[in-house]
Amino acid sequence: MAVSLVTVVVIVRSVLWGDMNDRVHQILGQETAEFGNFVEYGRDVRTGEPFSDPRTLLNDYLERQFPEPAEELLGFVPGEERDTLIRQPREISARLPLHEDPASVERIIADEARSGTLRRPQGDVRWAKVNIDHAGSDRPAAFLVTYHPANAEDSVRNVVRTLVLVSGIALLMTCVVGWWVAGGILAPVRLVRNTAAQLTEQDLARRIPVRGSDDVSALAETFNAMLDRLERAFATQRRFVDDAGHELRTPITIVRGHLELMSQDEGPEAAAERRETLRLVSDELDRMSRIVEDLLTLATSEQPDFTRPEPVELAELTADVFVKARALGERRWELAEVAEGEAVLDPQRVTQAMVQLAQNAVRHTGPGDVVRVGSRWRDDRVELYVADSGPGVADDEAPFVFDRFWRGADRRGGGAGLGLSIVRAIAEGHRGRAGLSPTPGGGATFTLTLESA
Repeated sequence: MAVSLVTVVVIVRSVLWGDMNDRVHQILGQETAEFGNFVEYGRDVRTGEPFSDPRTLLNDYLERQFPEPAEELLGFVPGEERDTLIRQPREISARLPLHEDPASVERIIADEARSGTLRRPQGDVRWAKVNIDHAGSDRPAAFLVTYHPANAEDSVRNVVRTLVLVSGIALLMTCVVGWWVAGGILAPVRLVRNTAAQLTEQDLARRIPVRGSDDVSALAETFNAMLDRLERAFATQRRFVDDAGHELRTPITIVRGHLELMSQDEGPEAAAERRETLRLVSDELDRMSRIVEDLLTLATSEQPDFTRPEPVELAELTADVFVKARALGERRWELAEVAEGEAVLDPQRVTQAMVQLAQNAVRHTGPGDVVRVGSRWRDDRVELYVADSGPGVADDEAPFVFDRFWRGADRRGGGAGLGLSIVRAIAEGHRGRAGLSPTPGGGATFTLTLESA
């Protein structure tokens, strides 16, 4: 803004100054041209003949002229005893008119140029002259056109001064308004910065108030969404650590207790006791290994490359899952239905989830119970399921079966409660979901609904 205003002031000053100089130059040229025509074509009204006396010529011409207030027309006639200066009897808008400054007139007359500028302390004078030759004198008479530009220059300076003042006020107002507007626009950005500076791992509850629908508001909404994700991630991490510590503490305590109670005797009974203790310790270590492996799988599920989709034939995938599930236990296994066609899935992760569901069905059923495995299309999604005829899941426990380390009232099988959490993580890795519903006739049906592409 400042550069623009300075540029405007400089351009306006140059234009006004140029117009003034052009106007003065035009006045001087016009007056000298008119006088030249009068000298060539003018006639003395008293004799009807061309002028022979420069004094009469100058007097007659000056009587007929009406110059501007800053313009001064003079006639100079040299004499033997003293020179004569002919002027119009009127006021001149100048500090020191030229007819009151004989020394300046002499400098102009003595100058060989036809026009110029006379510098003097009382104000510069722009002039032009036309010499008039006449008999009886070795010095020519002269017609002088002078212009005192002081008032015109003062007008230009006043305009420029006013423009500078107005520009300064406009710049100041622009700065104030710009400061206020920019402050209002950037206030949410400062709020985002301050909120980010105040966030800690223990305090992720702060949010930025969103007002309006501009880009800054969108930034605040995005920042709030990021805080929501961070808060959920930290909460999940804390819960995960607490649950993992609790689950791993139990087998470690069991192992330590059995090792401390192991007999050091050498008899047959002591040897049998040591074998039993080692068996229990080995079982607990195996359980710990399974828990750690499941925890690593769940930790990996947070990574972008947890699932690696590829084109898969659903019929072939369903048959492979059914074959692997049958080896988990003596049940009445049934391949209920098979979806035809191709889907983009991670076959290893889907198989892992389905085998986990089949193992969960085996854990909660007995020999002779029916376990069905199948796949089908639901609109543009793939649905794979494992349905059993066991006791099913109580209504008050159904919402929690996919939570980590949740095992419900029935804790048969000794699992750590991570299997169904892994199933849900695999479903979410395919932009799908894991579901639970009752099996008609009794039992539970676990379903994987997955995006097919």
